[in-house]
Amino acid sequence: MRNENADNERKKHHRGRRQKKKGNIIANVILVIALIVFCVSGFQLFKIGKGYLDGRSEYDKVRKLAVTDDKNKNDKDKNKNHSEDGDDTFSVDFQKLLEINPDTIAWIRFPDEPSQINYPVVQGTDNSKYLKKTFSSNENTLGAIFLNVDNQKDFSDKNSVIYGHRMRDGSMFRHLQDYDTREFWKNNPYFYIYTVDGRILKYHIYSAGQVVDTSESYQTTFETDEEYQEFLNMTQSTSLYNTGVEVTTADTIITLSTCTSASDNHRFVVRGVKEEETKQ
Repeated sequence: MRNENADNERKKHHRGRRQKKKGNIIANVILVIALIVFCVSGFQLFKIGKGYLDGRSEYDKVRKLAVTDDKNKNDKDKNKNHSEDGDDTFSVDFQKLLEINPDTIAWIRFPDEPSQINYPVVQGTDNSKYLKKTFSSNENTLGAIFLNVDNQKDFSDKNSVIYGHRMRDGSMFRHLQDYDTREFWKNNPYFYIYTVDGRILKYHIYSAGQVVDTSESYQTTFETDEEYQEFLNMTQSTSLYNTGVEVTTADTIITLSTCTSASDNHRFVVRGVKEEETKQ
């Protein structure tokens, strides 16, 4: 009887050791998997962070190379155009931009807020070229600010559509969504387009809101004034607030479009009507 009890104790002891060993193996496997997940996640975060940093650094260099924002600047040669906002003089050297990228067609700038939107505008052979390619043709999630491929590059269409990404670091078109309140619009109602041929186009924002990617907001040509008027009525009725800015069929507009956090199918659009055009 004593021997039988001893055998049972030994069996229990061995069984306990096996279970403990098995438990240690499982724990080690879980630990290894967790470390792998942690390393992969860390690497992905590093890549995202580096992508943001590289992209922003690139656009900073482009601005330093081609843009002058100096109230004492008086040089107005044929490769530059200027506008004055208060005491500031803003100029773009398009010759330098074209040397970097022959797809350059313009520069977009918000003089007040969101002042982060201060970029060259390109137009590719399709609307996918610059989704993940920067102005300097580097692969980067920031992409570039680009004009819809079906639009005329001189912004003569009734509705010209400009696209830009909504980046988490606040770059590109991320701050278009600041126009979700009337108070922000009231303090920042204008943006400017500078063209390669020396024109300065001033746009008065008259509508802002969320749409789906299949919205009529992206229609660029219209057969009749009546059709265009219906389109303008739609852009005003879908705005988050009434700006009181008048828009007629004699006007041309620009639609600025970016993604939203709502879903992959939603976009936030800011629409401006051309209020003034000057030539330098």
